Amino acid sequence: MQNLSNRLVRRRLFGAWVSTVISISLVLLLVGVASILLLNARSVSDYFKENLQVSVLMKQDVTEEQALAYQSSLAGMPGVKATTFISREQGIEEMAQMLGRDFLDVFSTAPVPVSIDVNLEAAYVSPDSLDVVKKALSASPLVDEVVYQTSLVEALNANLQKIGLVLGVLILLLLFISFVLIGNMVRLNVFSRRFTIHTMQLVGATRGFIRAPFIGQSALQGLFAALVAILMLVAGLFILRKEFVQLFEIFRLDTLLATMGIVIVSGVLICVVSTWIVVGRLVRFDRDQLYAI
Repeated sequence: MQNLSNRLVRRRLFGAWVSTVISISLVLLLVGVASILLLNARSVSDYFKENLQVSVLMKQDVTEEQALAYQSSLAGMPGVKATTFISREQGIEEMAQMLGRDFLDVFSTAPVPVSIDVNLEAAYVSPDSLDVVKKALSASPLVDEVVYQTSLVEALNANLQKIGLVLGVLILLLLFISFVLIGNMVRLNVFSRRFTIHTMQLVGATRGFIRAPFIGQSALQGLFAALVAILMLVAGLFILRKEFVQLFEIFRLDTLLATMGIVIVSGVLICVVSTWIVVGRLVRFDRDQLYAI
């Protein structure tokens, strides 16, 4: 009967251990995602800002030689990171891809002018700075119109804030679940060792001495959960990299290593702190209370 009871307790302990590791791993996965976004928030924002193109449309009578000379003059303009010359033929091809090959049939002459796409430095991609840049570009008699769109960057910043808020709520919720699961697992572990704990208390063992093996086991559990979370995080990054190759160029190795360190430290701390609290409360129980848990 005692052996059957011990087997049932061990089975319950294993089930509680697995469910706790899964819960902590999910928490740490979100911690890792939030850490990557936090550590790379400036780089991600700068990446999208510097890929925002300002289209400088030249007048219809401007030749390609004049446009190329104007492009060369933009190299020394403050805030300009790169420029791309778009010939009339390239412009017609792009319009044909968007509107269809027969879109020119309604025009007597080709309406597509020579243009130059300008990429600005991230610090210059703001409403005030863009207005200044637009005025500077429009000052040339060769320029007909300067077109840009800032809604993409504004939407990106707004969505990053929303993503951070959602991740924060999910992390808090899963942290609560993890603490509950760890507490239940520790209670089962204490119950399976109640005779040993009671004997240790009778011979004068300190609370720290009794608590030590539980803390050690929880630290290992947190480390294992962190490794599982890191594997899921790296796998997710590899999958996303296939779809967003250029975006991943801004992620540095030191940032990824820092994220892994944060995940490992968080995993160990979650388990150690929760176990410290639960065991600290349980070792203060007297004999009757210890047997009643």
